[in-house]
Amino acid sequence: MPSRNGASSGLEGDSSVAVSEAPCFDSPFVDSLGIERVTCSAGTCEVVLPLRSAHMNAWGIAHGGISMTLSDISLALAARSVADSDTGVLTIELKISFIQAGRGQLYARGRLLHRSAKMAYCEGEIVDGSGLLVAKSLGTFKYATKR
Repeated sequence: MPSRNGASSGLEGDSSVAVSEAPCFDSPFVDSLGIERVTCSAGTCEVVLPLRSAHMNAWGIAHGGISMTLSDISLALAARSVADSDTGVLTIELKISFIQAGRGQLYARGRLLHRSAKMAYCEGEIVDGSGLLVAKSLGTFKYATKR
C-alpha cells in the first residue's frame, strides 16, 4: 500500500519504507522498542518495527509480546485517527492469532471497523518484510481525555 508520500509500505513486502517524522505515541515504552509510524489516515494506521535481539524469544524469533504490542499500537492509532486531538484511547480488549514466526522487520496495520461516541472496534494484521502473514488481531478501545 502506498504511503502518503507515494512510497510503498511493508505490507506488500517492500522493505524500503518511508517513515513519518512524527512519533507513534508520547510513550517512553513505545519509543524504547523502536516502533515507527509509517502512515496514518482516517481509520487506518501502519507502523514498522525493525526487530533487534532484545525483541526475540529463546528460539530467535519475535517474542509474542512484541506482536501484541505492535497490534495494540497500530489498532489504537487507527482508532485515534478519527478522534479529536485531545482524545486518547484505552485498550479494553485485545485478541491476537499468531500465524507464523516473525522475523526481520514487522509491519502492523490497524483499521477502524466501527466507532461509537465512546468506543472503537478495530482489526489488523502483522506481516514480515517478505509480506508473509505473522498475526491477525482484533481490539476494542475506549475513547478518553486526560484529566
